[in-house]
Amino acid sequence: MRLIMLTPRTKTILTPSTRTFRRNFSTLFKKPNPNFPHFPRWLSPSPTVSFLQRNPQFPLSKCISLISSSAAVDWGVEVVGLDEEDDINEASIIPVRAFFFSTSVDLKSLVEQNKQNFIPPSSRMTNYVVLRFGDFKPDPNESVLGDAMLLSQGLGSSIRGTDCCYMVVFQYGSIVLFNVRDHEVDGYLKIVREHSSGLLPEMRKDEYEVREKPTLNTWMQSGLDYIMLQYLNIDGIRTIGSVLGQSIALDYYVRQVDGIVAEFTDINRGMEKTGTFTMERKKLFQLVGKANSNLADVILRLGLFERSDIAWKDAKFAQIWEYLRDEFELTQRFASLDFKLKFVEVLRLESSSSSPFSTANHIG
Repeated sequence: MRLIMLTPRTKTILTPSTRTFRRNFSTLFKKPNPNFPHFPRWLSPSPTVSFLQRNPQFPLSKCISLISSSAAVDWGVEVVGLDEEDDINEASIIPVRAFFFSTSVDLKSLVEQNKQNFIPPSSRMTNYVVLRFGDFKPDPNESVLGDAMLLSQGLGSSIRGTDCCYMVVFQYGSIVLFNVRDHEVDGYLKIVREHSSGLLPEMRKDEYEVREKPTLNTWMQSGLDYIMLQYLNIDGIRTIGSVLGQSIALDYYVRQVDGIVAEFTDINRGMEKTGTFTMERKKLFQLVGKANSNLADVILRLGLFERSDIAWKDAKFAQIWEYLRDEFELTQRFASLDFKLKFVEVLRLESSSSSPFSTANHIG
């Protein structure tokens, strides 16, 4: 039996990025570790982070100023600085929360029991539904002209100034809540839980924010863990929900594959000491089958590479979709998962081979 040798490049790719690890860590419902460093999404580990850690007195506003310039070039949007953020109207903040606690939801039965809340789809996408709760009566103090313009364009009314909350539920298990108060979250999750199967031992969670500002001089503006829009309507909810739903589900599948890689790593350590392969062939193929199933779920069920229908039709929502996919690193995280699965496949193929090898000869 051959000994698996990990090259430096292989070790680097198989090790989850600090940024992704922080998101995975924070999504679990566990008490935060006060010693665990936290960085916002926009500030990924880099020499900049190291510099700020060594120089805590350095003014962070200078960094934001530099980052905002590059962000404007990449996305054609503005990045809010610290002074500008203080001026944001708190009433315009719409909390967004993504959850994942099962691997399947019966959308048909969910809609059947919530017909009065169901919002008919605006596209051919059938792997999710949108439910609206609350009385949709816009605040008379809000801009009526702005909503009239949206309606005339067929975009639907903005949810600003209403008590409505929205729930986007995906067939593969993700749930994204918009404008739901903290004490109401469990009640809405219970509605979906009754139609869920494949319940998981732990629930994963991520949080984000949408901020509406009708006077914004550009359609979209990015910020620290939030996105600011001129308005948020049902198409915006569908677009944002699709990315957050995929992101929180991808966390689960990445952890599944990490567990498989960890098992193979333990086996290789044993081979290094004893020179023998101890895993039964049946167990080996079960692990490989599980890995392949995870890959199929990510590609087919999550539709990770399917562009949102709304994004195809409207450039404004395409901008949101592309920006959030980059913000939540969907492409990079899938690439890491795909590499790990290829690594598992190499281990399976070489477990019955007789010549020495290095994973570097088979991967990349």
